[in-house]
Amino acid sequence: MRLKFLAALCAALLLSACNEPQTETFTFTAIPDQDESQLEKRFGGVALYLEEQLGVPVKYIPVKSYAAAVTAFRNNEVQMAWFGGLSGVQARRLVPGSQAIAQGLEDPDFKSYFIANASTGLSPSETLTEAFVDQPSFTFGSKGSTSGRLMPEFYLRETFNQSPEQLFEKVGFSGDHSATIALVQSGAYATGAVNYKVWERELEEGKIDTDKVQVIWETPGYPDYHWTVRGDLNDSFGDGFTQRVTDALLAIDDPVLLNAFPREKFIPASNDDFAPIEETAKAIGLLDAE
Repeated sequence: MRLKFLAALCAALLLSACNEPQTETFTFTAIPDQDESQLEKRFGGVALYLEEQLGVPVKYIPVKSYAAAVTAFRNNEVQMAWFGGLSGVQARRLVPGSQAIAQGLEDPDFKSYFIANASTGLSPSETLTEAFVDQPSFTFGSKGSTSGRLMPEFYLRETFNQSPEQLFEKVGFSGDHSATIALVQSGAYATGAVNYKVWERELEEGKIDTDKVQVIWETPGYPDYHWTVRGDLNDSFGDGFTQRVTDALLAIDDPVLLNAFPREKFIPASNDDFAPIEETAKAIGLLDAE
């Protein structure tokens, strides 16, 4: 009888333990748009801040490509991501109910810089000229980048009514904005397109030799970077968790953390803000039209 009682007690305790809520780790990632050390500095700080604000373990998980960031989000390996405009659209199409929740103050009016090696003889212009596309080579950043691929390709097509492959003898994809700058500065590519924020940061840090590479043209503004969360976040972490994450991001006021992005502050974002990006991607064949 005693053994039966002990067995029943153990079973009850085990069942109770299984039914207790578990403290899950809130994980997030980011598109790898520049060198890894800069990303670790930026998002390691965000993880520590969010852990303090949310009261749950928070972990930043680096990925090797834009596509890997979208895949991790789709597979629920991460519950939040810092996406560019295009990668955010791609991720939300794959995970119904997902929401864009915050963006930098500068992100609704983002820009790309078209840059050229000094050997081209090109000089800054108010328009994208024929002389730019007369050059032999051009490099984008990542294939999934908004500022390093989508919008530059859109403006090339809009201006010259031809694809990049028709305009240049050689078209490449560097993988990230820092690499694009390095490739054009070295002369490996005559021209390229980059995120203006990465250009300005690397210029400030003395990594760019303006005797070798310079900005030739800048695009009009468009919506770009933002935070997106999965639609099942509240199911995993409790009612109101999505709003708590949103509030925590909007409340960031640490200059060190903000300068690592670099952003002045974060402001609210919604899925509708990125409708122009989705339509542009469909127009040039980077998304299937619905």
